[in-house]
Amino acid sequence: MAYIISNLLLILVIIAVCVSKYIFNKGQNKLTKKQIKGLNQILITTCSVLVLQFIPAETFQKLDNYIFEDFGKYLRFACYLAIYWFIGKDVLKKSLVGFKNKQFLDENFLMAIATIGAFALAVYENGDYLEAIAVMLFYMIGEWFEKFAVGKSRKNISELMDIRPDYANIEVDNQIKQVAPETVKIGDIIIINPGEKIPLDGIVVNGTSTLNTSAITGESAPLNVEPDSEVISGCINLNGVLKVRTTKVFAETTVSKILELVEEASANKSVSEKFISKFARYYTPIVVGLAAFMTFVVPILNYIFTKDANFASWLYRALNFLVISCPCAIVVSVPLSFFASIGGASKEGILIKGSNYIEVLSKVKTIVFDKTGTLTKGTFEVQGIHHNSHEKEVLLKYTAHAESASSHPISKSILNAYNKPIDRSIVHKIEEISGHGIVAQIEDKEVAVGNDKLMQSIGVTPLPCHHIGTIVHIAIDKKYAGHILINDSIKETSAQAISDLKNQGITETIMLSGDNQKIADDVGGKLGINKIFGNLLPTDKVAKFEEIIATNGANGKVAFVGDGINDAPVLTRADIGIAMGAMGSDAAIEAADVVLMDDNPEKLSQAIKIARKCLTIVYQNIIFALVVKFACLLLSVIGFANLYMAIFADVGVLILVVINAIRCIFVKK
Repeated sequence: MAYIISNLLLILVIIAVCVSKYIFNKGQNKLTKKQIKGLNQILITTCSVLVLQFIPAETFQKLDNYIFEDFGKYLRFACYLAIYWFIGKDVLKKSLVGFKNKQFLDENFLMAIATIGAFALAVYENGDYLEAIAVMLFYMIGEWFEKFAVGKSRKNISELMDIRPDYANIEVDNQIKQVAPETVKIGDIIIINPGEKIPLDGIVVNGTSTLNTSAITGESAPLNVEPDSEVISGCINLNGVLKVRTTKVFAETTVSKILELVEEASANKSVSEKFISKFARYYTPIVVGLAAFMTFVVPILNYIFTKDANFASWLYRALNFLVISCPCAIVVSVPLSFFASIGGASKEGILIKGSNYIEVLSKVKTIVFDKTGTLTKGTFEVQGIHHNSHEKEVLLKYTAHAESASSHPISKSILNAYNKPIDRSIVHKIEEISGHGIVAQIEDKEVAVGNDKLMQSIGVTPLPCHHIGTIVHIAIDKKYAGHILINDSIKETSAQAISDLKNQGITETIMLSGDNQKIADDVGGKLGINKIFGNLLPTDKVAKFEEIIATNGANGKVAFVGDGINDAPVLTRADIGIAMGAMGSDAAIEAADVVLMDDNPEKLSQAIKIARKCLTIVYQNIIFALVVKFACLLLSVIGFANLYMAIFADVGVLILVVINAIRCIFVKK
């Protein structure tokens, strides 16, 4: 029966290898030469063993006296030994190197002594060499799956490396010259042709085009840019020629920061990974000691009490015990799950700086948000013109000309709303009154633009606005003319992001803002945020966040999401800091543990899904591997487990947990 089952297993392996070569080698994601070599090695070994299995032992016995006595016996042994060396030489070499370096208590050592012992038993009993080869064969199958999974997740990360630009175009003596991006200085003008990557962050000074930002943000939606648009490195210019004034040196660009974050991610290990590493250090010597006890001490005790040492039987049990006890399923699957999750997240534009942050992210129950630039766009827009004595167009014209010399964001929003060239000839005088506003002489009129205090200082009574936002009052020739409502608009995805988080079991959402309480309440109310705190200076945010941690920390981890320089202290203080990466400040990105590259709050929900899925798979793999292993270890000690069961307990479990870990690569939106 065992003979039939073993041959069926070998046939199944041949079919599986052929199918794998066909499936995995299709399309763009073709197997590497090393992966194909591994499959060929498995295929050749399996076919060779299958051929030998169909040659009866009696056939070799007929050759015993062909050249010398027992020639057939030695020929059969040599054939199996050659196959064993072909499939197991890498493991044997690694175990030898480990032995020389005094670091040999690993899975390679366990596999080596178990299979060599099985071979020795087969020689002693002139029995079946298949068990030793099968153990090594199935172990190599498990190794191949492990390397394939690591390679796939590493490929997701290495695809990010393709965003690194090879050169930058600068204009020298009316000719385009390609130079290394590292040599370009801040303020230099670079030229990006259609199809080229943007090498450095900057501002468009000439040209219009559409950019493919998917490599940075994970989103396929194209981005249209024009003069004064901000562009970030790593994006691909799709059509028009752009001239860009650089705002950062190459080492500080977005693409460099991304690559640096990804390269450092694997260095930050999670609590689970550290536990598994420590577990393996103690576990391996213990099981080797127990196997030695079964091999030498138990037969001696048997001989003392029963006069029958039964050494061969206990040696066989010890070999089973070693194969079964190999902890590679746990040691491989845990870091692989985290690594695959980091790779899958990075492909979606979510950069997680290490697997330890995945573990923390999965336990978040309270999320605290900054308002401006995080939940809102961070750019002021004119949302209403409430006129009194003049038409809207006239009111906006006078206001825009009065604000034309200011660089304040509110002034820029008014100029953007006017969207016409400023006629400098009609502007005769501009006086800026700090903390109040501007008084200008435009055409033959005195135009005052500012807040309530400015209106009162010139003897004008402003009318109140029933809408929430920043109010810019206008008086013409000391008569109230109306006001302009300016506000920071909410991101289209913010409301859905908050809703998704609540559906995921986030118990508390909180917003901290430097804006006045009325504006903060308006934004937070529209988004469905639980608690809203306004009028906060940067130092106030830290103090308020400490209060939140003291109150909510016992219920789970507390995360903070922000984008500005003033958010960096809170990002550092949080259990896990999450920064907006596309237009967020360098200080915020540096301080954060997770970076959302497209500034989309909805990605926060996706990041938590990835983290929780990863931890679920890690716990599944640990529990499954330990339960199966300890059950089979018990069976091997009492003599009910053979090497085929040992193969399942080791390699079978390894393959199953690796396949399960691969699921971390695939991210659902």
